[in-house]
Amino acid sequence: MVRFVLDTQSSRFKVAYNYPFKERLSYRRAKGRGLYRLFVVSVFVGICLIWIYRVSHIPRKGEDGRWGWIGLLGAEFWFGLYWVLTQAHRWNQVYRCTFKDRLSQRHEKELPMVDIFVCTADPVIEPPVMVINTVLSVMAYDYPPEKLSVYLSDDGGSDLTFYALLEASHFAKHWLPYCKKFKVEPRSPAEYFNSSDDPLDPNQSEELVFIKKLYDEMESRIENAAKLAQIPEKLRSKHTGFSQWDSYSSQRDHDTILQILIDGRDPNAKDKDGFVLPTLVYLAREKRPQHHHNFKAGAMNALIRVSSEISNGPIILNVDCDMYSNNSHSVRDALCFFMDEEKGHEIAFVQFPQNFKNVTRNEIYDASMRVITEVEFHGLDGCGGPLYVGTGCFHRRDTLCGRKFSKEYRTDWSSLNDIRRKDSVHELEKNLKGLASSTYDKNTQWGKEMGLLYGCPVEDVITGLSIHCRGWKSVYFNPSRTAFLGIAATTLPDALVQHKRWSEGDLQILFSRYSPAWYAHGKISLALQMGYCVYCLWAPNCLATLYYTVIPSLYLLKGISLFPQISSPWFIPFAYVISAKNICALAEFLWCGGTILGWWNNHRMWLYKRTSSYLFAFVDTILKLLGFAESGFVISTKIADEDVSQRYEKEIMEFGTSTPMFTILSTLAMINLVCFVGALKEALMGKGIVRVYEAMSLQFVLCGILVLINFPLYEALFLRKDKGKLPSSLAAKSIVLALLACISFTLLY
Repeated sequence: MVRFVLDTQSSRFKVAYNYPFKERLSYRRAKGRGLYRLFVVSVFVGICLIWIYRVSHIPRKGEDGRWGWIGLLGAEFWFGLYWVLTQAHRWNQVYRCTFKDRLSQRHEKELPMVDIFVCTADPVIEPPVMVINTVLSVMAYDYPPEKLSVYLSDDGGSDLTFYALLEASHFAKHWLPYCKKFKVEPRSPAEYFNSSDDPLDPNQSEELVFIKKLYDEMESRIENAAKLAQIPEKLRSKHTGFSQWDSYSSQRDHDTILQILIDGRDPNAKDKDGFVLPTLVYLAREKRPQHHHNFKAGAMNALIRVSSEISNGPIILNVDCDMYSNNSHSVRDALCFFMDEEKGHEIAFVQFPQNFKNVTRNEIYDASMRVITEVEFHGLDGCGGPLYVGTGCFHRRDTLCGRKFSKEYRTDWSSLNDIRRKDSVHELEKNLKGLASSTYDKNTQWGKEMGLLYGCPVEDVITGLSIHCRGWKSVYFNPSRTAFLGIAATTLPDALVQHKRWSEGDLQILFSRYSPAWYAHGKISLALQMGYCVYCLWAPNCLATLYYTVIPSLYLLKGISLFPQISSPWFIPFAYVISAKNICALAEFLWCGGTILGWWNNHRMWLYKRTSSYLFAFVDTILKLLGFAESGFVISTKIADEDVSQRYEKEIMEFGTSTPMFTILSTLAMINLVCFVGALKEALMGKGIVRVYEAMSLQFVLCGILVLINFPLYEALFLRKDKGKLPSSLAAKSIVLALLACISFTLLY
């Protein structure tokens, strides 16, 4: 049966092929797939011609440029193969739509319990006020509150975070009924107060003034406690939960702290309007210096075990503490997939995109990852499902606990309600602490076959891959109203370090027992294998990129051509592949809602990540495999100084310090500048601009583009006076290293 459905994003009608079982879902495949596939074939033919040219025109032994030529052959062969892998993301894109009203009409009484996990790890980097805004936003979901349970995992074990959550539990009695009554969006108090206009309804205006006053007072109390770095004794005496910090030694050495702040079973746990409140639980798992705590994966596994004895919701949502809910209907959206009669039993998790509220118009750090969220993950959805990215993801509890997929598996949702334990709050708090002990995982399958997997910096991706390999599928849902909004990196060092962790973890997956290259073979589709490999091979891209950004420029300075002359027929495949790929990338970026300048910034970050983040990730992974290093986990900073924020809003790149990554970037930028200036001087005063253009046009253009793309770096080295510039010592060091590289190459070759 064919229907026409209004696409809210494009305001156009789209065709939805609905079968009897698709009562709450529809999907469409990307338009123009046939034309795109013809385009892909044409580009691949061009790539093959480039390979043929490289192989058939290798300079003879003793001729100039032989080794440079062979190196370019290797780099171009890598780039070509990697490009083929990326087509798995674009070959069969799927766009989904849900009909939540039908879910409510048919299954409102059968809606399952949902457990929501919010993870935080450091009260300084992740301020408690930000954490509780995320908690309050998910407590206020448009969902029966008696079926919601919210768990905060505090890996920092901070009494400040506990105090903030305690304050939030009181404020929720006013905030949740306000959200329900006036259907406000978003339901993070801070974001709502910052973004909302004065309501037209005088009743709402009056309540808004009152609720905002309550929030401001709460925020002031929390921030004052944070400034003092301790909870005032008067406040500590009001809740027995603070006594659990009496035996606290340090962030890495303390007992399990478990507090049920709101018990959803308690008939007295109601908001100001008399409605039941969601269950709210604080957990700081036990930490001991002699036991590895396995970072976020360990925290999530402790939450899975503890929650199974308190609420045991069959659906689990996990969000990072900075990723507040921006759409109160997200739970119902996800359940449209899980509760589908025909296909729901195949789905292990529903992944929502990772979006950010503070992305500038031209995305100076490419923080939105626009193409990944708007194109690539839709492509993965068409070949078995997207990756699990660690936040904004709804899971089936069974799959996180190691269940393998079987065609006979079905969930009786009605039988999963009302299965909570009858123990008192005090008994639960006392008896369940052992589930979060530092040694519970030992000699068990936790972290191996159950829960999130251990031993990898990107525990989310490897866990999702293991779930896919057990036969399950996943779904990517990108609603018109963004489901979750977080905080993107506002400095270049933060962005590069974050990408180092991601790419290092992804490369470790490639060498792990769950490698998509061999372990996943036969367990998931070939297209999904390729899709995983694209991310697992981020780090090795550094080698080919480094070669391509340095060697052609050095040979340009030497006057040795490594590309066909502009009059040669072999120039055509180079020109076609370069122009076609870049025009396609630009069109794709603009289609995703980006700008031309944003696309240029995206290319700059592409270069910077590949020549710094990915390089260090590649080296660290090799050292780890050889036993010389161990994996670490770096928490991204969620706060920034005022002057840093101002420069970020003006889209001025923030460097601010000297790091090994910046030493590499600065040296590469200076090498290209020296080579470009030297070649330009030779063209104008020596061989002539026409001759150089004819013989080495591609090298000249490549070097020129690299100079242009590095302009913000040159500014930071030589022109800027603010605190975001690079130190003068780094400028001197990069100049010396660049000159040494150019002189050495000239003398050797």
